[in-house]
Amino acid sequence: MTEYVNNNILVVLLIMAFFTGATIQFSEGSALIGIILFLVALGLTTRIKLSGEYITKTSRYYVVIGILILLADIAYNMKAMNQLGTIDSMTFFMGISLIAYGTSQYRRMGEFGIYMSGTFIVLYLFFYSLLPSLHNNFIHDFDHYLVLIPSLSIVNTLTNMNISIIGTETVHFDGFEDATVVIGGPCSGLYSMLLLIGIIVGYAKMETLKDRKKVLLLVITAIIVAYFANLIRVSILYYVAYYYGIEKMMFVHVYLGWIIFVIISFGIMTALNRIK
Repeated sequence: MTEYVNNNILVVLLIMAFFTGATIQFSEGSALIGIILFLVALGLTTRIKLSGEYITKTSRYYVVIGILILLADIAYNMKAMNQLGTIDSMTFFMGISLIAYGTSQYRRMGEFGIYMSGTFIVLYLFFYSLLPSLHNNFIHDFDHYLVLIPSLSIVNTLTNMNISIIGTETVHFDGFEDATVVIGGPCSGLYSMLLLIGIIVGYAKMETLKDRKKVLLLVITAIIVAYFANLIRVSILYYVAYYYGIEKMMFVHVYLGWIIFVIISFGIMTALNRIK
């Protein structure tokens, strides 16, 4: 039983690690590396074993819907010439999960993916579509007051770097090179929080965890841990940009968030397996 639980934690963790890495690579790194990481994550889904009775009835409707979602997202991005981002990756994951849900062998894995990606998409649309459409400045205020200012306070306390705020989400560096950096979007840490919430919801649903208070407490804990971990990440990026330049900072930016996410995910998956 212990071996099963440990394998379960490891596989889910690896899936999310590679998938998150693929998302970051698609949006800010190498598309080729992103495709490779995405295929590895997809392959690992066949290795996960969630407890419970498998449903053997196959539903072609879910397969068709999943394929249509994939085609629609691809067509939209090709027409709009958009760069693939986190919401595109999650839409892809939703489509693949629906296809898996329509099969007998991977139905429960598909259900996990539907809950996880569905939770992320709903929360993403709320924060990044609904609130802005209502002229709500939550995202910009969050980036400024809860990310930019606290992270600058950290580096100003620990170092003597000459970094100044010149905009709501913009800082100016006068170190290795004269440059400005926008602290927003993925740098806010909200993406990681939403993804972690999606993982917890999906896992809790699939494992039918009964102690909802503990699950809710874990969600809150994950948000808090992800928030402070992101402050540390942004502070490190300041340091790298100031002393080594923006190019080095962008390289670290692509990989550092992924590594931190893996560490946090491991702690969450371990805690989830302790909840009955």
